[in-house]
Amino acid sequence: MTTKLPTAVRERALQIAHHEMGHYVVARALGFATGGVTLTVTMDLRHQGGACITLVRPISSLGAMKEHLEARMMVLLAGAMAQTLPSKPSAPKRVDKPKATAILKGEQGAEQDYAKIRELQHLLRNIVYPEIDPASSERIAAQLKAMTDRVWVRTQKIIEDQAETIAGLAVALVDGMAIVEQWGRPADTYEVVFTGPMLERMRAVRDIPLVGVWADSVEGAVQPWK
Repeated sequence: MTTKLPTAVRERALQIAHHEMGHYVVARALGFATGGVTLTVTMDLRHQGGACITLVRPISSLGAMKEHLEARMMVLLAGAMAQTLPSKPSAPKRVDKPKATAILKGEQGAEQDYAKIRELQHLLRNIVYPEIDPASSERIAAQLKAMTDRVWVRTQKIIEDQAETIAGLAVALVDGMAIVEQWGRPADTYEVVFTGPMLERMRAVRDIPLVGVWADSVEGAVQPWK
């Protein structure tokens, strides 16, 4: 493992590590089974990352289906939100809402997360409002936005409550990065793999609290989703 990453590589790696650990921590907090987390960053700042989350869980009622869809949307939102958390220890651990929205919409990646959220939005709306006229586009748009705003606010609360854990795990992930040997050409890629068992042994992971989708009240929050 190395801590001697070039400055630009380390800064990019920390951003993506925050993103992946945001997915991971919120998934665990909401009761999803989790596996490993991976991160790869090249010298020219291309990157790949992933957090393994098991989506298999019992759904025995319509209420459970709604909660599952909301929880899955929250996990998808969590990556972009966590990516905006400041890296400096002294800075307030607050989500940068406009930046998180921009990340989700493709300005800095996470397009796949956004596409999945859009699919789940419509599926959830179809369950909650099964009798709405499909031609009522303005009403449908308002319903979609209201549901997403509600999920956003709850996710932001969890991210900010667990910001120290996310930041600590992100730093540990980046500190574990090593350059990959490449036969026949100069090595230009740093990578790290934290397996599920490795993460399970970390006290910070074991201490992540289990929360309900709507367990806590959130007051005075304003959501920028458009």
